[in-house]
Amino acid sequence: MNEKRLRGVHGQTVEALAGRILAGEIGEGDTLDLPALREELDVSLTALREALKVLSAKGMIDARQKRGTFVQPRSSWNLLDTDVMRWQTQASNTDHSLFDELTEMRVIVEPAAARLAAERASEADIEALSAALDRMAAARDLAATVRADLEFHRLLMAATHNAFLTQVERIIAIGLAERDKLVHGTVDDDPVPSHRAVLDAISARDPEAAYEAMKALVDKSGADLDRLR
Repeated sequence: MNEKRLRGVHGQTVEALAGRILAGEIGEGDTLDLPALREELDVSLTALREALKVLSAKGMIDARQKRGTFVQPRSSWNLLDTDVMRWQTQASNTDHSLFDELTEMRVIVEPAAARLAAERASEADIEALSAALDRMAAARDLAATVRADLEFHRLLMAATHNAFLTQVERIIAIGLAERDKLVHGTVDDDPVPSHRAVLDAISARDPEAAYEAMKALVDKSGADLDRLR
């Protein structure tokens, strides 16, 4: 998956403000000092206002008369927004709670998706999954391993032929990419066998075996994170 970051001065301003919020430099409930931010970020008032509109649409900030513009509590954030997910995963290198929540979501979604894939996958779907697994096995660096891993999971969701699951995969992929960079870059582990077990079950058209194989894969993913603590 290729990250599509916001570009230009507008995008840089959004990223800078989001980074400060996630780092706690601007805490929940804090009112933003717009003149000071404009000077610190060296941007026009128009650029700052446009950036604030983006963060407002994501539920991260709000504006009220007499109070001004302030940071919303995390419970109000659009946590399924791709940018919000990316910002959170990048800010959680020392706090793995977000990855724990991601693992819980994966346990609920991915085994069931693997079961559906075993029932619905076309031959082309299976061939594409096999090719992704081959790329994973051939990967010689972290970046190639992460790309192949994400591609496998994307193709598995596509093999369910369920449009909603395809959309959910986009959210999972952002957190999974950061998790993979953390785990594959630190833990000595071969991801191929666990993924091959999922592919073998799908190829055999065995829904329950696919479910169990994917559950084992996600459980292992959570265990890998625990090993880093």
